Amino acid sequence: MFGIPDNICIWIITGLTATLFVVGTPIFLCIAFWSVMASIVLDFTLSNIGSTAYTGLSSYALLAMPLFILTGDLIGAGGIAAKLANLFTKITAPLRGGLALASIFTCSSFAAISGSNSATVATIGKIMIPELKKQGYHPEFAATSVASGGIVGILIPPSILMIVYGFTVNVSVLDLFKGGIFPGLLVSCALALATYYWSRKFGWGTPERFSGGAVVRGVWDAKLGLGAVFIILYIIYGGISSPTEAAAIAAVYCLLAGTLLARQIKLKDIPGIFLSSGRVNGLLAPVIAISIVLQQVFSVLGVQAAVADFVLSFGSTVLILLAMMFMITLFGSIMESISVCIVLAPILAPIAGQLGFDPVHFGLIFIVGLSLGFITPPFGLDLFVASGITGIPYGDLIKWLPPFLICILIAWLIIAFVPGITLFFQ
Repeated sequence: MFGIPDNICIWIITGLTATLFVVGTPIFLCIAFWSVMASIVLDFTLSNIGSTAYTGLSSYALLAMPLFILTGDLIGAGGIAAKLANLFTKITAPLRGGLALASIFTCSSFAAISGSNSATVATIGKIMIPELKKQGYHPEFAATSVASGGIVGILIPPSILMIVYGFTVNVSVLDLFKGGIFPGLLVSCALALATYYWSRKFGWGTPERFSGGAVVRGVWDAKLGLGAVFIILYIIYGGISSPTEAAAIAAVYCLLAGTLLARQIKLKDIPGIFLSSGRVNGLLAPVIAISIVLQQVFSVLGVQAAVADFVLSFGSTVLILLAMMFMITLFGSIMESISVCIVLAPILAPIAGQLGFDPVHFGLIFIVGLSLGFITPPFGLDLFVASGITGIPYGDLIKWLPPFLICILIAWLIIAFVPGITLFFQ
């Protein structure tokens, strides 16, 4: 290009991209700039770049992604999420920090319907954070706990990231969904432990008397939300349909439940709900498309092979696994999770296969590791979402993170070194 050797051009482009990142250019635009410019240096035509991106997005499996996002928006607008929150508040009432614990478990239940971490934080945060503040919890802790609880949005099936991972490395999405049940619950319990630690330390959330009647009434009030969870799990795990078809059924169910049963969604509200979901999909789809182009460039440059040689140089299986886990954490803390998944998964998954790891087991190791990135600076998407809905500065949330991160790391190591947790239903 312009008489300059290709390798020099790649380094120049990399330097320009790093400069753009440092001055605050969004990470997606940085990746897009590098991918397109590197493709041109490697003599890929613009039509080739376009066709690569289009072909990558034209996957039936990826159709589940916008449908689950729409389902999450319908649940929030239909008042179903608030009923779930009320149910878990009744269940955890006898425990210290019961309302904060309820926030964690409500996030888990919402994740089993929406499959999105950011939707989980935004929806549950708007419901629970004001209540936590009313009951004397520190506002910064309230926002951080909900942000942390939101990470299970990509762990408990159905999960948008599991769909992307399965599409990227050719692993059954259904098997990933089955494998994610116990790891997702384990991470939820780890988050609850960190929440209990802070609540006990500051004396938040005085325990109340348990009321079986109140729980029964809460179950009845939350029947529509619990019904959505049951429908999704039954259809997927019962082998009745694919995850994509299950997502469509769930979206229709939540639309009908919100309009005809709960009657919280008016006809005039429906276009706005679809538009909101469309905006989210409009952000995710270009990221996936550009990441596919980036993956193609990496393949030509031999990046996968170079990374594989470096990781395998550690020798010991345990050290190699720990090195890969460190890479996942590092990339997840500075890049958007779907980008990391499409770029890094095709590099690390074959290495894990060489070491004898089950594809589904390693998939959950990878996804749990990426979940850390949602609450790990400087990226920390869930923290940005929590900051946005509360007005609390991003930096003020970080000091509450250590117990959450420690508990998640412990759960992650257990998942990594105890395969039976992931492969129980395989």
